[in-house]
Amino acid sequence: MFVILVYDTAAERNPQVLKTCRQYLHWTQRSVFHGELSTAQYRALIHALNSAIDPTHDSIITYTTHSPHMIETSTLGVALGGPDDII
Repeated sequence: MFVILVYDTAAERNPQVLKTCRQYLHWTQRSVFHGELSTAQYRALIHALNSAIDPTHDSIITYTTHSPHMIETSTLGVALGGPDDII
């Protein structure tokens, strides 16, 4: 599946969430990631993130689709991130 993940977390939890996301997805922009994941990888990512956040304060949204070709994207201004290797 193709996943787009967006997060908004407290500053003290940002490094852990960032590190976890970079293990699975490509960094796109600030707190935005995307990439292809298997169902097992997606579940592992969600489990790891759920352990890293405070669900009463932080927010993570994922958008999933079967193919990145089903999503039209456009960028205004500087394009950040990209399809670099996942750490």
